[in-house]
Amino acid sequence: MVKALTHGNMFTRLSCLVMGIGNIVCGQITKGIIYLLAEAAFIYFMITNGIHCLAMLPGLGDRQQGEVWNDALGVYEYVKGDNSLIILLYGIATLFVCAAFVIFWRSNVKSAYEQQLKKEAGRHINSFAEDIKSLFDENLHKLLMTLPVAGILTFTIVPLVFMIAMAFTNYSKIDSHLVLFDWVGLENFKQLFNAGGSLGKNFWSVLLWTIVWAVLATGLNYVLGMLLAILINRKGTKLKGLWRFVFILSIAVPQFVSLLVIRSMLTQDGIINVMLKNAGWIEKALPFFTNATWARITVVVVNLWVGIPYTMMQVTGILQNIPQEIYEAADVDGANGFVKFFKITLPYMLFVTTPYLITTFTANINNFNIVYLLTKGDPVMAGDTAGKTDLLVTWLYKLTVDYQYYNLGAVIGIMTFILLAVGSLLVYRRTKSYKDEEGFQ
Repeated sequence: MVKALTHGNMFTRLSCLVMGIGNIVCGQITKGIIYLLAEAAFIYFMITNGIHCLAMLPGLGDRQQGEVWNDALGVYEYVKGDNSLIILLYGIATLFVCAAFVIFWRSNVKSAYEQQLKKEAGRHINSFAEDIKSLFDENLHKLLMTLPVAGILTFTIVPLVFMIAMAFTNYSKIDSHLVLFDWVGLENFKQLFNAGGSLGKNFWSVLLWTIVWAVLATGLNYVLGMLLAILINRKGTKLKGLWRFVFILSIAVPQFVSLLVIRSMLTQDGIINVMLKNAGWIEKALPFFTNATWARITVVVVNLWVGIPYTMMQVTGILQNIPQEIYEAADVDGANGFVKFFKITLPYMLFVTTPYLITTFTANINNFNIVYLLTKGDPVMAGDTAGKTDLLVTWLYKLTVDYQYYNLGAVIGIMTFILLAVGSLLVYRRTKSYKDEEGFQ
Protein backbone atom coordinates (compact mmCIF):
# COMPACT_ATOMS: atom_id res chain seq x y z
CA MET A 1 0.00 0.00 0.00
CA VAL A 2 2.79 2.42 0.90
CA LYS A 3 4.71 1.46 -2.25
CA ALA A 4 1.61 2.08 -4.36
CA LEU A 5 1.32 5.62 -3.02
CA THR A 6 5.04 6.43 -3.19
CA HIS A 7 6.07 4.64 -6.41
CA GLY A 8 2.80 4.51 -8.30
CA ASN A 9 2.15 6.65 -11.37
CA MET A 10 -0.45 9.38 -11.63
CA PHE A 11 -3.33 7.01 -12.37
CA THR A 12 -2.41 4.67 -9.50
CA ARG A 13 -2.42 7.58 -7.08
CA LEU A 14 -5.60 8.93 -8.62
CA SER A 15 -7.22 5.59 -7.79
CA CYS A 16 -7.25 6.76 -4.19
CA LEU A 17 -9.89 9.31 -5.19
CA VAL A 18 -11.51 7.76 -8.24
CA MET A 19 -11.59 4.03 -7.67
CA GLY A 20 -10.91 1.86 -10.69
CA ILE A 21 -9.20 4.51 -12.82
CA GLY A 22 -5.85 2.71 -12.59
CA ASN A 23 -7.37 -0.59 -13.76
CA ILE A 24 -9.24 1.10 -16.61
CA VAL A 25 -6.07 2.76 -17.90
CA CYS A 26 -4.26 -0.60 -17.82
CA GLY A 27 -7.00 -2.26 -19.86
CA GLN A 28 -9.04 -3.90 -17.08
CA ILE A 29 -12.15 -1.92 -17.96
CA THR A 30 -14.77 -4.22 -16.38
CA LYS A 31 -12.86 -4.56 -13.14
CA GLY A 32 -12.27 -0.81 -13.01
CA ILE A 33 -15.97 -0.10 -13.58
CA ILE A 34 -16.87 -2.45 -10.73
CA TYR A 35 -14.55 -0.53 -8.41
CA LEU A 36 -16.04 2.76 -9.62
CA LEU A 37 -19.63 1.56 -9.13
CA ALA A 38 -18.75 0.36 -5.63
CA GLU A 39 -17.40 3.80 -4.75
CA ALA A 40 -20.50 5.49 -6.19
CA ALA A 41 -22.78 3.14 -4.24
CA PHE A 42 -20.88 3.85 -1.02
CA ILE A 43 -21.06 7.61 -1.53
CA TYR A 44 -24.77 7.39 -2.28
CA PHE A 45 -25.36 5.27 0.82
CA MET A 46 -23.42 7.66 3.04
CA ILE A 47 -25.25 10.72 1.70
CA THR A 48 -28.71 9.20 1.98
CA ASN A 49 -28.36 7.21 5.22
CA GLY A 50 -24.83 6.57 6.45
CA ILE A 51 -23.87 10.05 7.63
CA HIS A 52 -27.17 10.39 9.50
CA CYS A 53 -26.69 6.99 11.18
CA LEU A 54 -23.17 7.90 12.30
CA ALA A 55 -24.28 11.33 13.50
CA MET A 56 -27.04 9.81 15.64
CA LEU A 57 -24.77 7.15 17.16
CA PRO A 58 -23.06 9.31 19.85
CA GLY A 59 -26.38 10.55 21.29
CA LEU A 60 -28.64 7.55 20.51
CA GLY A 61 -31.55 9.93 19.86
CA ASP A 62 -33.50 12.29 22.11
CA ARG A 63 -36.98 12.81 20.59
CA GLN A 64 -39.73 11.28 22.69
CA GLN A 65 -42.78 9.65 21.16
CA GLY A 66 -45.93 11.69 21.68
CA GLU A 67 -48.96 13.44 20.25
CA VAL A 68 -49.18 16.82 18.49
CA TRP A 69 -52.35 18.84 17.92
CA ASN A 70 -53.26 19.31 14.23
CA ASP A 71 -55.21 22.55 13.82
CA ALA A 72 -56.31 21.73 10.28
CA LEU A 73 -57.81 18.37 11.22
CA GLY A 74 -58.73 19.25 14.78
CA VAL A 75 -57.23 16.03 16.17
CA TYR A 76 -54.09 14.84 17.91
CA GLU A 77 -51.61 13.16 15.62
CA TYR A 78 -49.17 10.50 16.74
CA VAL A 79 -45.55 11.64 16.32
CA LYS A 80 -42.97 8.92 16.12
CA GLY A 81 -39.88 9.63 18.22
CA ASP A 82 -36.37 8.19 18.15
CA ASN A 83 -35.67 4.54 18.83
CA SER A 84 -32.24 4.17 20.42
CA LEU A 85 -32.09 0.45 19.66
CA ILE A 86 -32.54 1.04 15.92
CA ILE A 87 -30.08 3.94 16.01
CA LEU A 88 -27.46 1.76 17.71
CA LEU A 89 -28.01 -1.12 15.28
CA TYR A 90 -27.87 1.09 12.17
CA GLY A 91 -24.87 2.98 13.49
CA ILE A 92 -22.87 -0.20 14.09
CA ALA A 93 -23.93 -1.60 10.71
CA THR A 94 -22.77 1.63 9.06
CA LEU A 95 -19.39 1.36 10.77
CA PHE A 96 -19.00 -2.13 9.34
CA VAL A 97 -19.99 -0.87 5.88
CA CYS A 98 -17.31 1.82 6.19
CA ALA A 99 -14.73 -0.78 7.26
CA ALA A 100 -15.67 -3.00 4.30
CA PHE A 101 -15.32 -0.04 1.95
CA VAL A 102 -11.86 0.75 3.32
CA ILE A 103 -10.79 -2.85 2.63
CA PHE A 104 -12.28 -2.63 -0.88
CA TRP A 105 -10.59 0.75 -1.45
CA ARG A 106 -7.24 -0.69 -0.38
CA SER A 107 -7.76 -3.60 -2.77
CA ASN A 108 -8.45 -1.11 -5.55
CA VAL A 109 -5.18 0.81 -4.98
CA LYS A 110 -3.18 -2.41 -4.66
CA SER A 111 -4.69 -3.80 -7.86
CA ALA A 112 -3.97 -0.59 -9.76
CA TYR A 113 -0.32 -0.67 -8.68
CA GLU A 114 0.05 -4.34 -9.64
CA GLN A 115 -1.36 -3.69 -13.12
CA GLN A 116 0.94 -0.68 -13.49
CA LEU A 117 3.99 -2.83 -12.75
CA LYS A 118 2.83 -5.51 -15.18
CA LYS A 119 2.26 -2.92 -17.92
CA GLU A 120 5.67 -1.32 -17.37
CA ALA A 121 7.36 -4.75 -17.45
CA GLY A 122 5.46 -5.77 -20.57
CA ARG A 123 3.80 -8.70 -18.80
CA HIS A 124 0.36 -10.06 -19.53
CA ILE A 125 -2.55 -8.30 -17.83
CA ASN A 126 -5.50 -10.55 -17.05
CA SER A 127 -8.86 -9.78 -18.54
CA PHE A 128 -12.00 -9.90 -16.42
CA ALA A 129 -12.84 -13.35 -17.79
CA GLU A 130 -9.38 -14.60 -16.81
CA ASP A 131 -9.83 -13.18 -13.29
CA ILE A 132 -13.12 -15.04 -12.98
CA LYS A 133 -11.48 -18.22 -14.29
CA SER A 134 -8.70 -17.91 -11.68
CA LEU A 135 -11.31 -18.10 -8.93
CA PHE A 136 -11.80 -21.74 -9.90
CA ASP A 137 -8.09 -22.47 -9.99
CA GLU A 138 -5.28 -20.72 -8.06
CA ASN A 139 -7.70 -18.38 -6.25
CA LEU A 140 -10.23 -21.07 -5.40
CA HIS A 141 -9.70 -20.44 -1.68
CA LYS A 142 -11.00 -16.88 -2.12
CA LEU A 143 -14.16 -18.11 -3.82
CA LEU A 144 -14.84 -20.79 -1.20
CA MET A 145 -14.14 -18.54 1.78
CA THR A 146 -16.20 -15.55 0.64
CA LEU A 147 -19.63 -16.89 1.64
CA PRO A 148 -18.55 -18.36 5.04
CA VAL A 149 -16.70 -15.16 5.97
CA ALA A 150 -19.69 -13.04 4.94
CA GLY A 151 -21.99 -15.27 7.01
CA ILE A 152 -19.76 -15.11 10.10
CA LEU A 153 -19.45 -11.35 9.72
CA THR A 154 -23.19 -10.83 9.33
CA PHE A 155 -24.59 -13.31 11.82
CA THR A 156 -21.78 -13.49 14.42
CA ILE A 157 -19.43 -10.50 14.42
CA VAL A 158 -22.01 -7.74 13.92
CA PRO A 159 -24.42 -9.10 16.60
CA LEU A 160 -21.46 -9.62 18.94
CA VAL A 161 -20.31 -6.01 18.54
CA PHE A 162 -23.94 -4.88 18.96
CA MET A 163 -24.19 -6.80 22.25
CA ILE A 164 -20.86 -5.41 23.48
CA ALA A 165 -22.01 -1.88 22.69
CA MET A 166 -25.28 -2.50 24.55
CA ALA A 167 -23.28 -3.25 27.72
CA PHE A 168 -22.25 0.42 27.85
CA THR A 169 -25.82 1.77 27.77
CA ASN A 170 -28.73 1.89 30.23
CA TYR A 171 -31.00 -0.16 27.96
CA SER A 172 -33.38 -1.73 30.50
CA LYS A 173 -36.84 -1.41 31.96
CA ILE A 174 -35.45 0.81 34.73
CA ASP A 175 -37.00 4.28 34.28
CA SER A 176 -38.51 2.98 31.00
CA HIS A 177 -35.18 2.93 29.15
CA LEU A 178 -36.54 0.57 26.52
CA VAL A 179 -37.12 3.03 23.68
CA LEU A 180 -34.72 5.86 24.45
CA PHE A 181 -31.50 5.08 26.29
CA ASP A 182 -28.07 6.65 26.65
CA TRP A 183 -24.41 5.73 26.93
CA VAL A 184 -23.35 5.19 30.55
CA GLY A 185 -19.76 4.04 30.12
CA LEU A 186 -18.61 1.46 32.68
CA GLU A 187 -21.52 2.04 35.06
CA ASN A 188 -23.05 -1.39 34.37
CA PHE A 189 -19.74 -3.13 35.05
CA LYS A 190 -19.36 -1.23 38.34
CA GLN A 191 -22.89 -2.17 39.35
CA LEU A 192 -22.34 -5.83 38.58
CA PHE A 193 -18.91 -6.08 40.22
CA ASN A 194 -20.00 -4.25 43.38
CA ALA A 195 -20.22 -7.08 45.90
CA GLY A 196 -22.13 -4.81 48.28
CA GLY A 197 -25.13 -4.42 45.94
CA SER A 198 -27.84 -6.98 45.29
CA LEU A 199 -26.82 -7.55 41.67
CA GLY A 200 -23.15 -7.76 42.67
CA LYS A 201 -23.89 -10.41 45.30
CA ASN A 202 -25.86 -12.39 42.74
CA PHE A 203 -23.10 -12.08 40.17
CA TRP A 204 -20.27 -13.33 42.37
CA SER A 205 -22.44 -16.13 43.74
CA VAL A 206 -23.49 -17.25 40.26
CA LEU A 207 -19.92 -16.94 38.92
CA LEU A 208 -18.52 -19.11 41.73
CA TRP A 209 -21.22 -21.75 41.29
CA THR A 210 -20.74 -21.71 37.48
CA ILE A 211 -17.03 -22.49 37.87
CA VAL A 212 -17.66 -25.17 40.52
CA TRP A 213 -20.40 -26.70 38.39
CA ALA A 214 -18.23 -26.75 35.24
CA VAL A 215 -15.33 -28.41 37.08
CA LEU A 216 -17.55 -31.03 38.72
CA ALA A 217 -19.61 -31.74 35.61
CA THR A 218 -16.54 -32.01 33.37
CA GLY A 219 -14.29 -33.91 35.79
CA LEU A 220 -16.84 -36.42 37.08
CA ASN A 221 -18.26 -37.14 33.63
CA TYR A 222 -14.77 -37.66 32.24
CA VAL A 223 -13.46 -39.93 35.01
CA LEU A 224 -16.60 -42.01 35.43
CA GLY A 225 -17.17 -42.25 31.67
CA MET A 226 -13.58 -43.41 31.18
CA LEU A 227 -13.86 -45.99 33.97
CA LEU A 228 -17.10 -47.27 32.45
CA ALA A 229 -15.44 -47.57 29.04
CA ILE A 230 -12.47 -49.41 30.58
CA LEU A 231 -14.77 -51.87 32.37
CA ILE A 232 -16.70 -52.61 29.19
CA ASN A 233 -13.55 -52.76 27.06
CA ARG A 234 -11.56 -55.17 29.26
CA LYS A 235 -11.04 -58.71 28.02
CA GLY A 236 -13.13 -60.39 30.70
CA THR A 237 -16.31 -58.43 29.96
CA LYS A 238 -18.92 -60.36 28.00
CA LEU A 239 -21.68 -58.89 25.78
CA LYS A 240 -19.77 -55.65 25.26
CA GLY A 241 -22.09 -54.50 22.49
CA LEU A 242 -25.14 -54.99 24.72
CA TRP A 243 -23.67 -52.96 27.57
CA ARG A 244 -22.72 -50.13 25.22
CA PHE A 245 -26.23 -50.18 23.73
CA VAL A 246 -27.84 -49.95 27.18
CA PHE A 247 -25.88 -46.85 28.12
CA ILE A 248 -26.33 -45.24 24.71
CA LEU A 249 -30.12 -45.41 25.14
CA SER A 250 -29.95 -42.26 27.27
CA ILE A 251 -28.40 -40.46 24.28
CA ALA A 252 -31.09 -41.69 21.89
CA VAL A 253 -33.84 -39.97 23.89
CA PRO A 254 -33.90 -36.17 23.32
CA GLN A 255 -32.27 -34.48 26.29
CA PHE A 256 -35.07 -32.02 26.95
CA VAL A 257 -37.55 -34.91 27.20
CA SER A 258 -35.35 -36.76 29.68
CA LEU A 259 -34.84 -33.66 31.81
CA LEU A 260 -38.54 -32.78 31.94
CA VAL A 261 -39.41 -36.38 32.91
CA ILE A 262 -36.75 -36.39 35.64
CA ARG A 263 -38.02 -33.03 36.91
CA SER A 264 -41.54 -34.40 37.27
CA MET A 265 -40.16 -37.47 39.07
CA LEU A 266 -38.23 -35.37 41.62
CA THR A 267 -40.93 -32.86 42.55
CA GLN A 268 -42.51 -32.82 46.03
CA ASP A 269 -45.32 -35.10 44.82
CA GLY A 270 -43.21 -36.92 42.25
CA ILE A 271 -42.79 -40.66 41.97
CA ILE A 272 -39.44 -40.71 43.83
CA ASN A 273 -40.78 -39.03 46.96
CA VAL A 274 -44.02 -41.03 46.82
CA MET A 275 -42.18 -44.35 46.58
CA LEU A 276 -39.79 -43.45 49.42
CA LYS A 277 -42.73 -42.41 51.62
CA ASN A 278 -44.67 -45.59 50.85
CA ALA A 279 -41.59 -47.66 51.68
CA GLY A 280 -41.36 -45.87 55.03
CA TRP A 281 -37.85 -44.57 54.37
CA ILE A 282 -38.79 -40.88 54.68
CA GLU A 283 -41.55 -38.92 56.39
CA LYS A 284 -41.19 -35.62 54.52
CA ALA A 285 -40.59 -35.16 50.81
CA LEU A 286 -36.94 -34.72 49.93
CA PRO A 287 -36.25 -31.07 48.91
CA PHE A 288 -34.68 -31.79 45.52
CA PHE A 289 -35.51 -28.32 44.18
CA THR A 290 -36.35 -26.27 47.29
CA ASN A 291 -33.05 -26.60 49.18
CA ALA A 292 -29.95 -25.02 47.62
CA THR A 293 -27.55 -27.86 48.50
CA TRP A 294 -30.00 -30.57 47.42
CA ALA A 295 -30.76 -28.75 44.19
CA ARG A 296 -27.08 -28.37 43.26
CA ILE A 297 -26.33 -32.03 44.03
CA THR A 298 -29.39 -33.04 42.01
CA VAL A 299 -28.20 -31.07 38.99
CA VAL A 300 -24.72 -32.62 39.15
CA VAL A 301 -26.04 -36.19 39.56
CA VAL A 302 -28.59 -35.87 36.74
CA ASN A 303 -25.89 -34.42 34.51
CA LEU A 304 -23.80 -37.54 35.19
CA TRP A 305 -26.64 -39.73 34.00
CA VAL A 306 -26.95 -37.67 30.83
CA GLY A 307 -23.24 -37.06 30.16
CA ILE A 308 -21.40 -40.27 31.06
CA PRO A 309 -22.56 -42.16 27.91
CA TYR A 310 -21.14 -39.38 25.72
CA THR A 311 -17.75 -39.65 27.42
CA MET A 312 -17.87 -43.42 27.20
CA MET A 313 -18.35 -43.23 23.43
CA GLN A 314 -15.59 -40.63 23.08
CA VAL A 315 -12.94 -42.63 24.90
CA THR A 316 -13.86 -46.17 23.77
CA GLY A 317 -12.12 -45.79 20.42
CA ILE A 318 -9.08 -44.16 22.04
CA LEU A 319 -8.74 -46.99 24.57
CA GLN A 320 -8.74 -49.55 21.77
CA ASN A 321 -5.90 -47.68 20.04
CA ILE A 322 -3.50 -47.67 22.99
CA PRO A 323 -0.60 -49.98 21.99
CA GLN A 324 -1.00 -53.28 23.82
CA GLU A 325 2.78 -53.68 23.89
CA ILE A 326 2.94 -51.00 26.58
CA TYR A 327 0.61 -52.97 28.84
CA GLU A 328 2.52 -56.18 28.14
CA ALA A 329 5.80 -54.51 29.12
CA ALA A 330 4.13 -53.22 32.29
CA ASP A 331 2.96 -56.77 33.12
CA VAL A 332 6.52 -58.02 32.73
CA ASP A 333 7.68 -55.32 35.15
CA GLY A 334 5.06 -56.48 37.66
CA ALA A 335 2.77 -53.43 37.46
CA ASN A 336 -0.74 -53.90 38.82
CA GLY A 337 -3.95 -52.46 37.34
CA PHE A 338 -3.76 -49.35 39.52
CA VAL A 339 -0.25 -48.50 38.32
CA LYS A 340 -1.09 -49.23 34.67
CA PHE A 341 -4.09 -46.90 34.84
CA PHE A 342 -2.20 -43.92 36.28
CA LYS A 343 1.05 -44.47 34.36
CA ILE A 344 -0.25 -45.55 30.97
CA THR A 345 -3.99 -45.19 30.42
CA LEU A 346 -4.65 -41.83 32.07
CA PRO A 347 -1.62 -39.95 30.59
CA TYR A 348 -2.44 -41.27 27.13
CA MET A 349 -6.11 -40.32 27.48
CA LEU A 350 -5.31 -36.84 28.75
CA PHE A 351 -2.88 -36.26 25.88
CA VAL A 352 -5.44 -37.21 23.23
CA THR A 353 -8.61 -35.84 24.84
CA THR A 354 -7.42 -32.47 26.21
CA PRO A 355 -9.16 -30.53 23.40
CA TYR A 356 -12.32 -32.55 24.11
CA LEU A 357 -12.05 -31.71 27.83
CA ILE A 358 -11.72 -28.00 27.07
CA THR A 359 -14.70 -28.17 24.72
CA THR A 360 -16.73 -30.02 27.34
CA PHE A 361 -15.77 -27.51 30.04
CA THR A 362 -16.88 -24.67 27.77
CA ALA A 363 -20.14 -26.46 26.98
CA ASN A 364 -20.83 -27.03 30.68
CA ILE A 365 -20.37 -23.35 31.51
CA ASN A 366 -22.98 -22.65 28.81
CA ASN A 367 -25.12 -25.69 29.68
CA PHE A 368 -28.49 -23.97 29.57
CA ASN A 369 -30.65 -27.08 29.15
CA ILE A 370 -29.59 -29.11 32.18
CA VAL A 371 -30.16 -26.23 34.63
CA TYR A 372 -33.14 -24.40 33.17
CA LEU A 373 -35.19 -27.46 32.22
CA LEU A 374 -34.43 -29.27 35.48
CA THR A 375 -34.54 -26.56 38.17
CA LYS A 376 -35.10 -23.25 36.31
CA GLY A 377 -32.38 -21.91 38.59
CA ASP A 378 -34.40 -22.58 41.76
CA PRO A 379 -34.39 -22.06 44.64
CA VAL A 380 -34.56 -18.26 44.40
CA MET A 381 -34.25 -16.16 47.53
CA ALA A 382 -36.59 -13.20 48.01
CA GLY A 383 -35.34 -10.05 46.26
CA ASP A 384 -32.80 -11.91 44.11
CA THR A 385 -32.88 -12.20 40.34
CA ALA A 386 -30.65 -15.31 40.32
CA GLY A 387 -31.35 -18.69 41.85
CA LYS A 388 -28.93 -20.93 43.71
CA THR A 389 -28.52 -23.27 40.72
CA ASP A 390 -28.42 -20.56 38.05
CA LEU A 391 -25.40 -20.49 35.77
CA LEU A 392 -24.23 -17.31 34.08
CA VAL A 393 -26.05 -18.30 30.90
CA THR A 394 -29.38 -19.02 32.64
CA TRP A 395 -29.11 -15.83 34.72
CA LEU A 396 -28.41 -13.89 31.52
CA TYR A 397 -31.58 -15.40 30.03
CA LYS A 398 -33.64 -14.38 33.06
CA LEU A 399 -32.24 -10.85 33.15
CA THR A 400 -33.09 -10.27 29.50
CA VAL A 401 -36.35 -12.20 29.05
CA ASP A 402 -37.94 -12.01 32.51
CA TYR A 403 -36.56 -8.75 33.93
CA GLN A 404 -35.61 -6.87 30.70
CA TYR A 405 -32.20 -5.77 32.01
CA TYR A 406 -30.64 -5.97 28.56
CA ASN A 407 -27.60 -3.90 29.49
CA LEU A 408 -26.69 -6.15 32.42
CA GLY A 409 -27.32 -9.21 30.29
CA ALA A 410 -24.82 -7.87 27.75
CA VAL A 411 -22.24 -7.37 30.51
CA ILE A 412 -22.69 -10.97 31.68
CA GLY A 413 -22.34 -12.13 28.08
CA ILE A 414 -19.02 -10.28 27.80
CA MET A 415 -17.76 -11.70 31.09
CA THR A 416 -18.74 -15.24 30.06
CA PHE A 417 -16.89 -14.84 26.77
CA ILE A 418 -13.76 -13.52 28.52
CA LEU A 419 -13.87 -16.33 31.09
CA LEU A 420 -14.16 -19.00 28.42
CA ALA A 421 -11.71 -17.52 25.90
CA VAL A 422 -8.92 -16.69 28.35
CA GLY A 423 -9.36 -19.85 30.41
CA SER A 424 -9.44 -22.19 27.41
CA LEU A 425 -6.41 -20.61 25.75
CA LEU A 426 -4.31 -20.61 28.91
CA VAL A 427 -5.14 -24.21 29.76
CA TYR A 428 -4.66 -25.53 26.23
CA ARG A 429 -1.31 -23.80 25.71
CA ARG A 430 0.03 -25.48 28.86
CA THR A 431 -0.93 -29.01 27.83
CA LYS A 432 1.13 -31.60 26.00
CA SER A 433 -1.49 -31.66 23.27
CA TYR A 434 -0.28 -28.17 22.32
CA LYS A 435 3.41 -28.41 23.20
CA ASP A 436 3.96 -31.84 21.65
CA GLU A 437 1.65 -32.15 18.68
CA GLU A 438 3.91 -34.66 16.93
CA GLY A 439 3.14 -37.59 19.16
CA PHE A 440 2.77 -39.12 22.58
CA GLN A 441 5.84 -40.40 24.40
